[in-house]
Amino acid sequence: MINSMEHLIKLGLCLSRASASVLNLNCSLILLPMCRTLLAYLRGSQKVPSRRTRRLLDKSRTFHITCGVTICIFSGVHVAAHLVNALNFSVNYSEDFVELNAARYPDEDPRKLLFTTVPGLTGVCMVLVLFLMITASTYAIRGLLKYQTNLDTHPPGCINLNGTHYQNIHLQDYLSEHFRESFPEGFAKPDELTQKRFVKICMEEPRFQANFPQTWLWISGPLCLYCAERLYRCIRSNKPVTIISVIRHPSDVMEIRMVKENFKARPGQYIILHCPSVSALENHPFTLTMCPTKTKATFGVHLKIVGDWTERFRDLLLPPSSQDSEILPFIQSRNYPKLYIDGPFGSPFEESLNYEVSLCVAGGIGVTPFASILNTLLDDWEPYKLRRLYFIWVCRDIQSFRWFADLLCVLHNKFWQENRPDYVNIQLYLSQTDGIQKIIGEKYQALNSRLFIGRPRWKLLFDEIAKCNRGKTVGVFCCGPSSISKTLHKLSNRNNSYGTRFEYNKESFS
Repeated sequence: MINSMEHLIKLGLCLSRASASVLNLNCSLILLPMCRTLLAYLRGSQKVPSRRTRRLLDKSRTFHITCGVTICIFSGVHVAAHLVNALNFSVNYSEDFVELNAARYPDEDPRKLLFTTVPGLTGVCMVLVLFLMITASTYAIRGLLKYQTNLDTHPPGCINLNGTHYQNIHLQDYLSEHFRESFPEGFAKPDELTQKRFVKICMEEPRFQANFPQTWLWISGPLCLYCAERLYRCIRSNKPVTIISVIRHPSDVMEIRMVKENFKARPGQYIILHCPSVSALENHPFTLTMCPTKTKATFGVHLKIVGDWTERFRDLLLPPSSQDSEILPFIQSRNYPKLYIDGPFGSPFEESLNYEVSLCVAGGIGVTPFASILNTLLDDWEPYKLRRLYFIWVCRDIQSFRWFADLLCVLHNKFWQENRPDYVNIQLYLSQTDGIQKIIGEKYQALNSRLFIGRPRWKLLFDEIAKCNRGKTVGVFCCGPSSISKTLHKLSNRNNSYGTRFEYNKESFS
């Protein structure tokens, strides 16, 4: 029974210390994926030349969630182990080592330790905070467990001879001298023991000291880095942008074109919009559909009107109108609300220009990250590694293609005039056939031959791309429904007979 109790005590101590170490590590790492500015810098930095290394940054959100889940799990283990420790040290009150007792007197109710001691109170508060925040970082103040400071003069397992100072002696001599008369009849006497062992004698009483808190050492660095980045972002986004124009597009989509001093961005990045007139606390990320260049400072985003925030935002920017498209130039006498932006921040789509061959698949409004890439190619494609782009766009409503129909037509004509018709392969898929006649017209004649009814046959598409690009690495980028994303991910991992390798990338706002 005593051995079982000792084993339980040791198990509780080991679990509490081990789980605390896991918590320290994960609490130090959980803030790093949220440093968006740092991630955007690393993604575009020449110091990270490897595309494989940069792709690891795309997993920042998954890494953040993993750290949060790990914190939750091991916090439960840590709390359970400390409850076992409190119970063991209270029930098994030691008169010899009073400092080690969690209880203040024998048979004290261990439940009182939760609310009458500093470790207990802080532990309960942290558990409540963790429960409310789900993935918040937390740590336990380790004042309950103590360690011994005089192991050299009081080693573990030493024998205390009532304060008498002895050096190492034979176990047989010690037993013969002190316990010869206490052995019952029929038991082996100490001098009958054949094995001779040495025991250590305690030179002084043990001294104990509480563990030095180490959690702040793990958290302070990442926390300072995160706070510095938040301060930098606050200063950077303090000045509002100048809205140049607002465009109403079909299918409840609105485009905002704006300028801001010293604003720079790369195609594929996104920004966070904050409009105090709509909500003082709420903000939302939107992918840039137009990036500033050397010749123009204008940049823009497209917003799908879904939800209360986008509806109120639209009502502030656009007056009620029944027209399909309306452009409100900035020179007109219209008062726009103040609009602040934070960013830009990096995304996997920046890598689409770094592949020799890229496959970009968009579903509905998921076309926005590719719009900035198409605009960049329209401006100048030669500085980039990309030499062939497969652009697949799937929509339910045919009017949705009009969001970027002009851009696609201009880009198609540009590469035809430059005698590079195979640079961009455009395929438009309409999953529903209602109102198909509305897109037919001279203005979009170049797109009519690239419009298909139904959904893409993904396996045949991948086989065709692999056949036309033997032995090459094709970057696969998707922004759309999860069903399409899962299909592309599965096909990217499939082997083919042409030696073509597909690398899958997926958008994930951190």
